[in-house]
Amino acid sequence: MKLEQLSVTDVNGVGDSKAEELRSMGILSVHDLLNYLPFRYDDHSLKDLSEVKHEERATVEGKVHSEPSLRYFPKKKSKLSVRVLVGRYLITAVFFNQHYVKNQLSIGQTVTLTGKWDVHKMTLTVNEVKFGIQPKDESIDPVYTVRGRLGVKQLRRFIKNAFLSYGNNLTDKVPESLREMYKLLPINQALYNMHFPQSYQHLKHARRRMVYEELLLFQLKMQMFRKINREQSEGKGLHFAKEKVESFIASLPFPLTSAQRRVTDEILKDLTSNYRMNRLLQGDVGSGKTVVAAIALYAAVEASTQGALMVPTEILAEQHFQSLESMLSSCGLSVALLTSSVKGKRRKDILSRLADGEIDVLIGTHALIQEEVVFKRLGLVITDEQHRFGVKQRRVLREKGENPDVLFMTATPIPRTLAISVFGDMDVSVIDEMPAGRKVIETYWAKHHMLDRVLGFVQKELDQGRQAYVICPLIEESDKLDVQNAIDVHAQLQHYFKQYKVGLMHGRLTSAEKEEVMREFATNACQLLVSTTVVEVGVNVPNATMMVIYDAERFGLSQLHQLRGRVGRGSEQSYCILISDAKSQDGKERMRIMTETSDGFVLSQKDLELRGPGDFFGNKQSGLPDFKVADVVHDYRVLEVARNDAARLVNGTELYYDASFEPLKSYLEDEGVFDPERLD
Repeated sequence: MKLEQLSVTDVNGVGDSKAEELRSMGILSVHDLLNYLPFRYDDHSLKDLSEVKHEERATVEGKVHSEPSLRYFPKKKSKLSVRVLVGRYLITAVFFNQHYVKNQLSIGQTVTLTGKWDVHKMTLTVNEVKFGIQPKDESIDPVYTVRGRLGVKQLRRFIKNAFLSYGNNLTDKVPESLREMYKLLPINQALYNMHFPQSYQHLKHARRRMVYEELLLFQLKMQMFRKINREQSEGKGLHFAKEKVESFIASLPFPLTSAQRRVTDEILKDLTSNYRMNRLLQGDVGSGKTVVAAIALYAAVEASTQGALMVPTEILAEQHFQSLESMLSSCGLSVALLTSSVKGKRRKDILSRLADGEIDVLIGTHALIQEEVVFKRLGLVITDEQHRFGVKQRRVLREKGENPDVLFMTATPIPRTLAISVFGDMDVSVIDEMPAGRKVIETYWAKHHMLDRVLGFVQKELDQGRQAYVICPLIEESDKLDVQNAIDVHAQLQHYFKQYKVGLMHGRLTSAEKEEVMREFATNACQLLVSTTVVEVGVNVPNATMMVIYDAERFGLSQLHQLRGRVGRGSEQSYCILISDAKSQDGKERMRIMTETSDGFVLSQKDLELRGPGDFFGNKQSGLPDFKVADVVHDYRVLEVARNDAARLVNGTELYYDASFEPLKSYLEDEGVFDPERLD
């Protein structure tokens, strides 16, 4: 019987009540139990304090140097302090709410302390203490997430019992040929060492094996999806007159950059190929993705099909509509806008003309995926800022045509490692060059006490007829966070800039209210706009030259870069001022990087390294895989290897016919990998 089919109650020591607690943790079978991995490992090996970083957890050995001092606080809270000589350092060890330790300490006594190290105060906040000389062995403690009355020690005992009874029954999905090629441990050995590592060397080899398996399985799914996608869409190539497309490109008011030309050629080649395009177009803010989209839409219409562009907000939909209509309508194309604000007779008219094929290009929000929206012959679907839409939303739009070509666009530059993992089933095009004559936005970091100087700078720009954005992290005051909020800042700035109109924008406004605020700002009826990050993806205002961001350390690098990209769209020099009293090393580092580079791809890589992949997109709809062991930032070399192996296996014969690949093939079948409906 497979381990997936054996209940946890088949493990020695697990009764019905414990099985219930395990079930609440998602552990139902023996297989689940063996694969329930620690989320971190505590290192109890002794450290030299000179090598321990600020706020890092460490275990040190020393001798008690002074009499302990004990202070009591209300509600029975206490603080015990004692001086300890650790190597050449005389440190203060602090014990919170551990008053009983006082009677166990005596001058000259050897103690082993574990806790968080404050390098500035030379203080160790202790959460674990051992008395006397301890054995010097490497000590690694796996830490698990547990619930209810189930403790870590009990969980580990259950896992050990499961290994004793069933460890040899584990199915190894990675075939021997691949294990030998990369000198990987068999699955039972690797899993055992993940739970019970004897040394960091053992743990390293176990983790290496688990990371490769995780990334290989994920990449196999991606590559299979890519293969099925291509096989299913054979013979759907669009036929358009290339000279007409070239003539359209020549008619544009400005020449394409070499990067725009390169990605345009890649997209046009996809449109004419015999498989469905599934391409991601990455380009920094202002790099000219809209022009490339216009060329692709023109080619699709020239091939007697319709095009659709779906964007996340009404403001952005209007902006795209205005710019695309100005480019496409002069060539005789019919372009329409459909959002939830379009109602009544006007809406009916658009839907009727769309179904009859009279509308060539439809631009809109998720209103495009409503059931009543019917295309006559949809040939190209473009989704902008695609990570803001869920998989199902993108799929519904795609299904409004017969295997239409799909182009995803994003102004969030995505590092190669993340692009491979999240968009591994896509081809990726990158616009890595800015249009000629575009000035670099000058970026400065200011502290809160310099606010008067910052506002004086804003005043100068406004007096010259320019406009400015002021961004706040919150809508209104919070008792939990000491940060500036949009409502208070708006009131303050109305008082400060009395001769100018100060607008307010945030997520609680209705779509119509947001639209009205942005329209006022776009037409210069409002000169200063106080907003939350809802303007991160917003309307194009070339006259705006100032971007001021309060409490800038609260934003990730990619988000700061997106906000900065709201200015610098006209011919005048633009500025971005980051107001931050960042105390953490991470916050200071982000401010420094922002002032030193304007390259979105450099920033995105730094953001990924600082914040990790989970926070990169800022939402769970991104499609980012939830790896148990692998980390796409640090394991990017393994990711590349797994991707190449997966491509070779999917397009070769071993996976399908070699008996040693049977466990891997079975797993993929169970996961629905060979069924495109389930895989999507």
